[in-house]
Parts: sequence; structure tokens; C-alpha cells
Amino acid sequence: MKKYDTYMDKVHHWGTVWNLSMMVILLAFPAVVGILFGAAPDLQGLVMGLVATAPMYWAVGVIETITYIPMLGAGGSYLSFVTGNISNLKLPCALNALEQAGVKAGSDEGEVVSTIAIAVSSIVTTLIIILGVILIVPLSPILNAPVLEPAFAQILPALFGGLGVVFVSRNWKIAIAPVSLMLVLFIAVPALNAGTVGIMVPVSVLFTLGVSRILYKKGWL
Repeated sequence: MKKYDTYMDKVHHWGTVWNLSMMVILLAFPAVVGILFGAAPDLQGLVMGLVATAPMYWAVGVIETITYIPMLGAGGSYLSFVTGNISNLKLPCALNALEQAGVKAGSDEGEVVSTIAIAVSSIVTTLIIILGVILIVPLSPILNAPVLEPAFAQILPALFGGLGVVFVSRNWKIAIAPVSLMLVLFIAVPALNAGTVGIMVPVSVLFTLGVSRILYKKGWL
């Protein structure tokens, strides 16, 4: 078995291996299905679709890499980018775990805590999905009840609201700018909705970093 000089060397080695493996698997599935059923995509349509959408995803991928990794750590980032749901699940879990453990993101302790939190989150999510698949039929009448519809619509706001109160109360001067920006954008541009979270979260992070830097330079922080 290969020996590693440090824990991070091992994290980066196996993180790279598993991320590349998952990429191959994800791309192989539609390719295999297309071959088996003789349903190859129209080349012209595929190219036009990629030209229209790929640049946006490339930009988001670069922005998410820059903004998420300092908060998630190396191990947590490898796990998160494979399992998905970063902004609405993995990131809140990691930040809450760091808060509860009293450690900082980027530290050795924070690296371990964040990785464990995201790993547990991924396992729990998988188990809940399995349980949901098994119980979806018997629970459908209850889940589709009109009385529960308002509650399901507020799950994400409740999750981020709880986390937001903690961090905003600790750094309210820093929070003013991004909160104001997001309120103005979502009110002025109705097209922005839950589907744009993957783009708006990194944009908000970069904006907050810039404003925080200015406030720090002026001695207001």
C-alpha cells in the first residue's frame, strides 16, 4: 500500500481518484444507454445545447471551487462535489459542525470536523432517500395533504434562517451588504428563484469578501 507523507496527501490522492471515477461513471451511463437502445444524440443539437449552457456551468464551477473549498476543507470539498447539494445541505452542515465544535475553517481541526460532518450528511441523506423510496406510496396521501403544503415550502428558508441568525448576529456589519444586495436583486429581478441559488451563493460570497475587505481597510471592522 502506498505511504503518504501527510494526511492531506492521502486526502488529495483518494479525493482525486474518486472524483475522476465518479465523473467517468456519470458520463458512462448515458453513453451506455444510448448504445444499448441505439439512441445517439443529434450532434448538431448537442453542440448547440453545450454552447448555450456549458459556459455558465464552467463559470459556476470555477466560482464554487474558489468560494466553497475554504469553508468545506479539502476532504469535505471532494465529498461535496461528488454527492451534490452543496449550498442547501453540505455547506450548512459543515458550517454548523464547525460552529458547534468551536474550530475554524481551514485549520487542521476544521478539516477533520468538516469532512466528518459532510460524510455523515451524505450517509444520512442516502438512508433517507432509500427510506423515502420504500415509503413513498403509503405516505403519499399524507405528504400531499393541503395542510402540509405551506410547511414544505418553508423548509429551506427555515434551514438557512436558523444558520443566518447565528452568523449575522456575530458579524452584522459584514452581513448588511450581501443581505441588501440579495434583497434588491430578488425583488428587482423576479426571474431569480430557487433555481438560481447555485449561481447567486458564490456571487454573494465574492461580493461579501470584496465589501469586507473595503470595510477592513477603512477600519470599520
